[in-house]
Amino acid sequence: MGELFRSEEMTLAQLFLQSEAAYCCVSELGELGMVQFRDLNPDVNVFQRKFVNEVRRCEEMDRKLRFVEKEIKKASISQVDTGENPEVPFPRDMIDLEATFEKLENELKEINTNQEALKKNFLELTELKHILRRTQQFFDEMEDPNLLEESSSLMEGNEVGRGAPLRLGFVAGVISRERIPTFERMLWRVCRGNVFLRQADIEDPLEDPATGDQVHKSVFIIFFQGDQLKNRVKKICEGFRASLYPCPETPMERKEMLAGVNTRIDDLQMVLNQTEDHRQRVLQAASKTMRVWFIKVRKMKAIYHTLNLCNIDVTQKCLIAEVWCPVSDLDSIQFALRRGTERSGSTVPSILNRMLTKQTPPTFNKTNKFTSGFQNIVDAYGIGNYREINPAPYTIITFPFLFAVMFGDMGHGLLMTSLALYLVIRESRLLSQKSDNEIFNMVFAGRYIILLMGLFSIYTGLIYNDCFSKSLNMFGSGWSVRPMFINKGGNWTFGTLGENALLQLDPAVPGVFNGPYPLGIDPIWNIATNKLTFLNSFKMKMSIILGVTHMLFGVSLSLFNHLYFKKPLNIFLGFIPEIVFMSSLFGYLVLLVFYKWTAYDVFSSKDAPSLLIHFINMCLFNYNDPTNKPLYRGQMGIQILLVLIALACVPCMLIAKTLVLRRQHLWKAKLALKRAEAAAESLAQPPLEQTGASSSVSGLTQQGTQKFGGVRVGNGPTEDEAGIVDHDQLSQHSEDGDEHAEEEPFDFGDVAVHQAIHTIEYCLGCISNTASYLRLWALSLAHAQLSEVLWTMVMHLGLASSSGGGFFALTIIFAAFAVLTVCILLIMEGLSAFLHALRLHWVEFQNKFYCGQGFKFVPFSFESILEGRFDE
Repeated sequence: MGELFRSEEMTLAQLFLQSEAAYCCVSELGELGMVQFRDLNPDVNVFQRKFVNEVRRCEEMDRKLRFVEKEIKKASISQVDTGENPEVPFPRDMIDLEATFEKLENELKEINTNQEALKKNFLELTELKHILRRTQQFFDEMEDPNLLEESSSLMEGNEVGRGAPLRLGFVAGVISRERIPTFERMLWRVCRGNVFLRQADIEDPLEDPATGDQVHKSVFIIFFQGDQLKNRVKKICEGFRASLYPCPETPMERKEMLAGVNTRIDDLQMVLNQTEDHRQRVLQAASKTMRVWFIKVRKMKAIYHTLNLCNIDVTQKCLIAEVWCPVSDLDSIQFALRRGTERSGSTVPSILNRMLTKQTPPTFNKTNKFTSGFQNIVDAYGIGNYREINPAPYTIITFPFLFAVMFGDMGHGLLMTSLALYLVIRESRLLSQKSDNEIFNMVFAGRYIILLMGLFSIYTGLIYNDCFSKSLNMFGSGWSVRPMFINKGGNWTFGTLGENALLQLDPAVPGVFNGPYPLGIDPIWNIATNKLTFLNSFKMKMSIILGVTHMLFGVSLSLFNHLYFKKPLNIFLGFIPEIVFMSSLFGYLVLLVFYKWTAYDVFSSKDAPSLLIHFINMCLFNYNDPTNKPLYRGQMGIQILLVLIALACVPCMLIAKTLVLRRQHLWKAKLALKRAEAAAESLAQPPLEQTGASSSVSGLTQQGTQKFGGVRVGNGPTEDEAGIVDHDQLSQHSEDGDEHAEEEPFDFGDVAVHQAIHTIEYCLGCISNTASYLRLWALSLAHAQLSEVLWTMVMHLGLASSSGGGFFALTIIFAAFAVLTVCILLIMEGLSAFLHALRLHWVEFQNKFYCGQGFKFVPFSFESILEGRFDE
């Protein structure tokens, strides 16, 4: 259970992998996903590493698969996802995969090329068919005497045509429909009105063979006279990308040509259908194995990329790798190496050798689907230092609770819980669908956070007795108005009740107040005019109590860090002054709140003093305020003592710790100097004769120093010996930054400035952080008021109607009320409360014990690579 509250214990291990077994061993480690490889060739260019050619081949196969996938999506064919996780193919299988992908790519490219050529030919024939049909209509219209006279008048300006019979030339073609107006104006200007244009739209859109888009086109025919105008017209058509087609002059030739075009179109359509069917069969066959191919190729690429991180023995027979791995998973890693060696057929086992190191290990916190969301909240602030206290287990409770304090409403909490329950119950089906909607994926990933936030909101809504801004009268009110009329000492009468719109009940009158409500807030406060006055006082004090308790808990957690990292100086001159300082001031304030609640009843509440004035006077040593009476006997002496204790804690944190660090440094420097002098004296003495025992030890040492690829293996530490590691050497420095290694230079000025900043930040932070928790009160008030305004201004209108059409009006108003409730109170207010709860945890809670300056453990895992969580 200890690993739940701090990161996993990590170790640096050395792997010795035989060349023939390295591929399979790395494959098994990728399936396990529990080792993080270190780059042992940081100065070697990626293009100069041993397996760069294999990586390139895998990238080329991946490119071909992406091309095929693009064609499958273009054809609207769904890919089959059976959830299969295929094993990594052997290196010798890469040739077969390359041949398969090459054949598939070439076949598809050939099909696409032929299909595009056929479609282009089909488009040309289709356009020619429409031209032949439309031009016949144009020529029939030209035989009309009126149109013939019109065309003749257009040509009167041409001197060549005077006195000679009218003989016009023409060109016919097809152009995009949106270019017709511009095309017509250009013809008129360039040819000076000496051409005659006729055009008609093609009803059915035509398919562009290059892009596959549907385009709308129009048929046109241009009549002109002379070769000069003919050249101008053709150049204009070329500039507007119009397609010109030959068109016979006689009706009989046009009819015969149209029949031939229709026959060719029918034959071409049949060939196109067969080509498309063949293409569909090829893509459907590929879609069944596309996911498996992608997994195989990307796994192979990840393996070769990882092998490039390893060192190669001088004998070229062994690969040496260094990995970070959890100590608790060493047995699983050993088993994976053994399985990989057996799979490769190698007879030499792979070796795992734990190493002693002073390098800082990565931070690894094991999570599941429930705790991963809360761990992500913590990691967003910063990855924890190695083996320091992990805030995630406490965040599971405190985060949704503080959210619910600001969002407390039974109705809204029930809606939020219903949404989260739907996501939790159907999580397996929703996971299999693999939605690309980023917002939905974000909400789905936090489904358990939302579930707890909804449940806690129902609880706090029950305490506030607030459900869609209305109170629930579950146990009957603790207030009664009847004694005000029965009691002889009362001054109320029925006349008084009729003459006054607002009256206030007096709890001091016997029988009016029968005692506190059994659970939560009495429902009568929902209709009271002084509702806000009462709730503000209650929620403000509650926010202070929760805030101080939360911060004291955070400071207490720092003690476990100091105990684990064996830093007694941080305990006596850090933790104890910090918790005493906060308890003396703000812990005392919380005790005053509880004392005032218990010491005053309804009869003496009018004489109760102000706690805020008391606290200010306490810090200012002002005890002569006649307007604020003391709460208890001996209050002045206790408060003066508490303030003096709090002030005495400041120099302990500010000065004493720095001086003790300086004294420790001087003592270590003096001790190192004595050792150096002793070593110099021993070197000045003549060497003793080597005894037999020493020579035998030397011989054993030389015999045991066996080299394997330049790294000591034979007499390296065993697994049990290597497990005895000094955790102080493996751990990072604490968040105070005051523990310096012997080899690091000690700068008294830097340490003093750092400690001064930390002390000032903590002392001022106790004040500002306590005030920051008042956002619990402010947002709770804002949420309740928004809910009440929404009910009064929207839902109340529908309920107030008593006419026959009120039912239909209520239906419409309820729909508007529901939409506004979801959009404003659930989404906007929910996000606001979420962000404020996040800030309270990051700034006010975690900074008391959590440094967050580590680096994350990123294991080599096929699952993460295939999900795209990080680049392989």
